[in-house]
Amino acid sequence: MKEIAPFGSWKSPITADLIVAGTIGLGSIVLDGEDIYWLEGRPSEGGRNVIVRCTPDGQITDITPPLFNVRTRVHEYGGGAFLVADGTIYFSNFADQRLYHQTLNTEPQPLTPEAELRYADAVMDKQRDRLICIQEDHTAGGEPINRIVSINLKNGEDIQILAEGKDFYASPCLSPDSSQLCWISWNHPNMPWDGTELWVANINADGSFSDTKLVAGGKEESIFQPQWSPDGMLCFVSDRSKWWNLYRVPGITEKANVDPLYPLNSDFGMPQWVFGMSTYTFTAPNKILCCFTQNGSWRLASLNTRKKHLQEIEAPYTSFGSLKAQANRVFFLGSSPTEPTSVIEVNLTTGDIKILKRSTDLEIDSDYLSIPKPIEFPTENGNTAHGLFYPPKNKDYTAATTEKPPLLVKSHGGPTSATSSSLSLKIQYWTSRGFALLDVNYGGSTGYGKEYRDRLKNSWGIVDVDDCANGAKYLAEKGLVDGNCMAISGGSAGGYTTLCALTFKDVFKAGASYYGVSDLEALATDTHKFESRYLDGLIGPYPEKKEIYIERSPIHFTDNLSCPVIFFQGSEDKIVPPNQAEKMVDALKEKGLPVAYVCFEGEQHGFRRSENIKKALDGEFYFYSRVFRFTPAEDLEEVEIINI
Repeated sequence: MKEIAPFGSWKSPITADLIVAGTIGLGSIVLDGEDIYWLEGRPSEGGRNVIVRCTPDGQITDITPPLFNVRTRVHEYGGGAFLVADGTIYFSNFADQRLYHQTLNTEPQPLTPEAELRYADAVMDKQRDRLICIQEDHTAGGEPINRIVSINLKNGEDIQILAEGKDFYASPCLSPDSSQLCWISWNHPNMPWDGTELWVANINADGSFSDTKLVAGGKEESIFQPQWSPDGMLCFVSDRSKWWNLYRVPGITEKANVDPLYPLNSDFGMPQWVFGMSTYTFTAPNKILCCFTQNGSWRLASLNTRKKHLQEIEAPYTSFGSLKAQANRVFFLGSSPTEPTSVIEVNLTTGDIKILKRSTDLEIDSDYLSIPKPIEFPTENGNTAHGLFYPPKNKDYTAATTEKPPLLVKSHGGPTSATSSSLSLKIQYWTSRGFALLDVNYGGSTGYGKEYRDRLKNSWGIVDVDDCANGAKYLAEKGLVDGNCMAISGGSAGGYTTLCALTFKDVFKAGASYYGVSDLEALATDTHKFESRYLDGLIGPYPEKKEIYIERSPIHFTDNLSCPVIFFQGSEDKIVPPNQAEKMVDALKEKGLPVAYVCFEGEQHGFRRSENIKKALDGEFYFYSRVFRFTPAEDLEEVEIINI
């Protein structure tokens, strides 16, 4: 029989210690012959990223030696940090941002010289014995210069500039016969999900480009993942139909006629925050294995490009990424509400599914897992917004029938991004202790088409805040949560939404900001190149719209705040510097409101070290226990709370 205990005081086996000790990050699947490689982010090793190799017999070994960390800082968010060709690994090392090369069982050797240069998204040009990749040049100071370059594999100092002049470049892809290269580029103030251009160039005998053509895209069309079919047909994802759909180019010409492969009111693409993203792959010249999202859930399918026929593939996953194919085998990162992110292999002939590596080996009793329910709820201007609702779940406890659970609303980062139904032990940490949780896909989120994404244009700090507040009120009105015990939490852009909701709305009684923005002017004038003009589309151009930046910056309206807030921050965050949080903390202290500030030395934008991840998770729970006056089941490390 279940024990009756107040919400928030339930004892849970899903502890912060368990999460950080048993969980790794998985990403960037790369194939080389019969071998498969992927990247593991390990909080227990200081957050470093390690390349791992799996051979056909299932043997899994680490490739990256302990003193190396495979991570590029191009665009600060990185991605596309390594590739493998004929058993040789090429990777970007985080400490010095140089490219290294390494064969199995040998120490990595530097390829590129010491300089203020960063590299990402490399492809192998075997015919010319070189790498082609994105270079970000910081040598001149000021805004860095981005370009496409080639790097001679015999002499890494022999670096040839192939394309420059645009603000950003990504996704270089060599044609099967190595005669052409395609890539995407874009300029300020666009972000890659606003509008990009797809270019194709012929490659000359000396390796330089000629006859460069703009094939598709523009300021209002987002191109994603250009890729050549095995027989040389150029394909890509575009949102020209208001949905990210698949297209092909029958002939490479200036502003070519493009052929839709399967029109569908679903997104086959996603926002390109990092390099190396992949939502489709070729299994044959006329067959694509792809994933697409509907109502916040991803699906796997096979697309016959000749017949233009899409056949869904039954798979026990609701999220897919990093799709790669090799003969009749397909590899991807997959997850579901009950399965953590894993490296998956599917045999297309037999349908057999093999899990090569799970992000956690922890076996959690499913009776402790809350399964998210997709919900739609009314919001401003007669619109509907979306979210995933997790009710409290613990097989050992229940609450009194007269009691309703506290609610934690999660506002995801980006803000051009989306939440996922993938198993998150950090979410289950809350629900197994008696919290209800609402993960909001507010207007501006991806996966619901371009029109939904465009709701946030010039409206950041309004639409997202309204949707988070209205989602919470909807659940309270339905009697599913305690309307007097609701908190909101978010990181980065989600931290901004959190601070706005706490400042400009009277819905939440507490909140937690993880490296969140409090001063939009500071963000506009003190951030890195990739996002330096992001706010032009979310708020308006600066300084022309300075008054709007002030109006939507919580730091200027701390008098409106009337509830406790806890702040978590990395001391070396270049995207949202610590002074953003510290100004807010000082204002709350002066006002006499309960406030806590936890700054982690050495951390950047997002926490990678296990001890800091644990302290943040337990610290937020401890903070709410003091604010909402419940007693946690376990002893937690106390966080200093001023004015409590």
